[in-house]
Amino acid sequence: MYSIRRWWDRHGIRIGLICLVLGAAWGVRQTQGGAVLEVYQWVTRPFVGRPDEAQQAESVRVRELEQRLVELQSQNQRLQELLGYVNERPTEGVVTPVIGRSADHWWQQITLGRGSRDGIQVGYIVAGNGGIVGRVTQVTPSTSRVLLISDPTSQVGVTISRSRFMGYIRGQSANRVIMEFFDKVPDVRPGDVVSTSSYSQLFPPGLPVGIVESINLNKSPAPEAVIELSAPISHLEWVILYPNSTVEESGTSEPLSQDSQSAEGFTEEERL
Repeated sequence: MYSIRRWWDRHGIRIGLICLVLGAAWGVRQTQGGAVLEVYQWVTRPFVGRPDEAQQAESVRVRELEQRLVELQSQNQRLQELLGYVNERPTEGVVTPVIGRSADHWWQQITLGRGSRDGIQVGYIVAGNGGIVGRVTQVTPSTSRVLLISDPTSQVGVTISRSRFMGYIRGQSANRVIMEFFDKVPDVRPGDVVSTSSYSQLFPPGLPVGIVESINLNKSPAPEAVIELSAPISHLEWVILYPNSTVEESGTSEPLSQDSQSAEGFTEEERL
């Protein structure tokens, strides 16, 4: 017992210091240096001056510029996509900003920042990035009003690009529209591309509209399909205007040969 006490008196302080160092190292590792950083900040706080108002204002300005840069990059990307869409089309289009949109008529109409001074006329086709958006219905010298295909009163003649089965779409105040077929048993499946048909008197044929999302063949009086619109109608900021050769060339409706009974019934109802 006496020998143990002598050994402890000789080595106790050294063992205590070793345990203290090991404990501190373990604590730093567990807290990832957080405790040491807090102690350092507490010790150096009296010697560190507070940032002045100029520095604070500069910091706020830098953050504001960073946020504006992100927004400009996003707008630039959308404009590049639109310009690429214009280049793919044979007819030259006019890129136009959306300057007005009422919350009460969000899915019905938009106002564009170009008008008759820019050569825009009633009947011009309006397209977004990916597909048609609507048609110009009113024009002033500096603005144009567009009736959207998502308007519940809008009806557009369309066809299934793969099988050529035809029908018409009607708006649902959403990014999706309903397509009603002329045939009782149409050849259609999810993923089919939908475009404007030759029966549409207000749009030229072949313009992209959307993609078939779901089908209800038991719907009465005719089968229906839900179509997801290709153009982002819910958040339009820029659109493209095209002259509408269909309206310019045909002042009156021409007689229809095939499926005349169904087509004539549709064209009388067509409002867009």
